[in-house]
Amino acid sequence: MSKELLKQNIEKAQFEIDRKKDMIKSGKMRQHYHFMPQTGWLNDPNGLIYFRGKYHFFFQHNPYSGFWDSMHWGHAVSDDMLHWEYLPLALVPSEKYDNHQKGGCFSGSAIEHDGKLFLMYTGVTNEGNGYEQVQCIAYSEDGIHFEKYEGNPVLTAPEGIPTDMFRDPKVWKHEDTYYMVCGASRNNRGMALLYRSKNMLNWEFFNVLAESRGEWGFMWECPDFYPIGDKYVLTFSPMDSGDHTSVYLVGDFDYETGSFYSHVSGEINWGFDYYAPQSFLAPDGRRIMVGWANEWEWMPSWKDWGPTYKEGWCGFFNIPMEVRLMKDSTLQFLPIKEIESLRQGGQFWDNLVVTEDELELKAGDGVTFELKMKIDLEKTDADKLEFTLRCGEGKKTVCMFDFKKAEMTVNRNNADGWSRGISRSVMYLNNKKELDVHILSDQSSLEIFTSEYQNNHSNNIFAGNFQNQLKVRAYGGSVAIKDIETYGLKDCYC
Repeated sequence: MSKELLKQNIEKAQFEIDRKKDMIKSGKMRQHYHFMPQTGWLNDPNGLIYFRGKYHFFFQHNPYSGFWDSMHWGHAVSDDMLHWEYLPLALVPSEKYDNHQKGGCFSGSAIEHDGKLFLMYTGVTNEGNGYEQVQCIAYSEDGIHFEKYEGNPVLTAPEGIPTDMFRDPKVWKHEDTYYMVCGASRNNRGMALLYRSKNMLNWEFFNVLAESRGEWGFMWECPDFYPIGDKYVLTFSPMDSGDHTSVYLVGDFDYETGSFYSHVSGEINWGFDYYAPQSFLAPDGRRIMVGWANEWEWMPSWKDWGPTYKEGWCGFFNIPMEVRLMKDSTLQFLPIKEIESLRQGGQFWDNLVVTEDELELKAGDGVTFELKMKIDLEKTDADKLEFTLRCGEGKKTVCMFDFKKAEMTVNRNNADGWSRGISRSVMYLNNKKELDVHILSDQSSLEIFTSEYQNNHSNNIFAGNFQNQLKVRAYGGSVAIKDIETYGLKDCYC
């Protein structure tokens, strides 16, 4: 193991970050309250944990440019998941098993063990036999400076699993045993493999936790598994599964056999920009989940990954969400309550009737804002309700609630001269008296939550500051809206 090379590569990358961060900070597309890197590229959230009084976010990171390349682990800490202090890089390529230009230190997770902070990650290399993905360990006494385990790799791909389809370990502890779920593929179908260990270093295969029967793609990335209420939840991001980018399964789990019996499935988010979510427990018992605000299959089909690469960076996380279990074993995904601390300039209306005459609403500066409201379905006779968001200079994003089709769409084809696509989902309106809507807008993103936070769309919108109008209108009748709240949101990065 090369401790000196690890140290040198961290210093080299940190020098690059320090050299560019002030210039990149002034980029026009930089977010105001979503987590993002100081420089370079960001994708999957990694190692999310509350450790020694701080929230720790690690992330897949290329500090050298706004494009994916050799993977490092960035690292930051926070008291509230909104204001961040960036720490030195936690992991960088340095060893035979993780030092490759198109490999590196891929995704993984964190856990406290023996008073230390342990990271479990996928090392990726290519020594002439194709890409090989193996599971590795690093640990830290202070939660800042990490050392790679001399016995790495601790796991290699089992027989029947392609060596380039074995990644993204998520680890947890139950009683006196550690468990880990890992994404994999077999016979071109995605699956989650379950392992266990008594000491975090020596791992044995336990069971196939779950696998596709053809409906969930050929590879499951970034699986996560956790208890909630009296149930267990498995989440993953299936590759080549159409509109399904982040899936959850809810069911029962038997620790004696390692068997998971799922009986409910659902979509975490129907937007184009939600992928690879990972969860952790907050100190108050909340299950918090964070996703990457992008997705591998959509963006490269038209223009790179968005225009932010021109500013020397690319990628951010969606707003952290609290996961809650409903009585029918479906899940809710609510923006964390901490977002309320950013509110300013609140405006409130008890009731509003929207007709076919377009009406302009005010919410903060029209760029960084929050809007909450309820649609009174019993007093609504319109066919559709249209929200025009980030409108101006001939550009707009259109969110449509079609009551006749029971369909919600978010159309960004004319959002910014860059983005494309219409995200769609079914609205469950049967026997409902109202439809709740919650919108979070930031410089480069729109997150729209409806149906008790069970029907959500996250889409990146690279709109300028003059796109700051918010308009609403009905089609084929009128829409009754009540309990309207709008706020501006303070900048966490000023």
